[in-house]
Amino acid sequence: MNSRYQTEQEELDKAVRQAGKIALSFFKSDLKSWEKNPGDPVSEADIAIDSFLKQHLLNTHPDYGWLSEETADDPARLNKSRVWIIDPIDGTRSFIAGKPEFTVCAALVEDGKPVCAAVFNPVTDEFFEATLGQGAFLNGEKLSCSDNQSLENTRLLASRKAFEWHNWLEETPGADFEHLNSIAYRIVLVASQQYDASLSLSAKSDWDIAAADLILSEAGGLSTTTKGQHLVYNQKVPLHETVISSGQALHPELMNVLGDFVPRK
Repeated sequence: MNSRYQTEQEELDKAVRQAGKIALSFFKSDLKSWEKNPGDPVSEADIAIDSFLKQHLLNTHPDYGWLSEETADDPARLNKSRVWIIDPIDGTRSFIAGKPEFTVCAALVEDGKPVCAAVFNPVTDEFFEATLGQGAFLNGEKLSCSDNQSLENTRLLASRKAFEWHNWLEETPGADFEHLNSIAYRIVLVASQQYDASLSLSAKSDWDIAAADLILSEAGGLSTTTKGQHLVYNQKVPLHETVISSGQALHPELMNVLGDFVPRK
């Protein structure tokens, strides 16, 4: 790697790998968990990983901003060019249930765009990473998205809730839909050509998608809203009402299908 972000990427990779070990130490244990809000679980593992990553990454770069699902938002981040964006465990519900459908996600965002990223499923030992302009990799192997142009015979991912709310998705001709709760995991599986697209039809926060977005982009893919809007990070309200992720070739067809979609409030 020869990149202006090489140092940060190496630091990020090391920290996320260690965070994965912390996650494994809690996985399928007598885990303490509770709800932050109705239907929004958090566990002691989320808190432990958040604390570790914050200490490790901000001690190295105290001038960078910080945005994490498990840290109270500090608006000082809005005045920072570079911001760490973290989801200690994306897929907490699956983690609590002992299902290997979760990831540790971390990205460095510069002026609203991810420039370094790592998404790690420590149970399956899948380590996805990307640096801006340097490609995306899974356990050292370079990634590229599917070049499918049509929904026929495609494999699509969504959350279980998407199917509860929008069962019309299953009627899309020729498409095979599967469920997976971690949106970051869904997006990086698209980047690794295991699936053709990920559809998230409800609002997602920066920490859910920033790292996976860069990995997909560096693998030749694209994430936008159902309206075709590109995702910009570290805004005052770090939220995106929908997230559609696929290879570049399939994206226009997805926009044709979903362009009139109205998000559930």
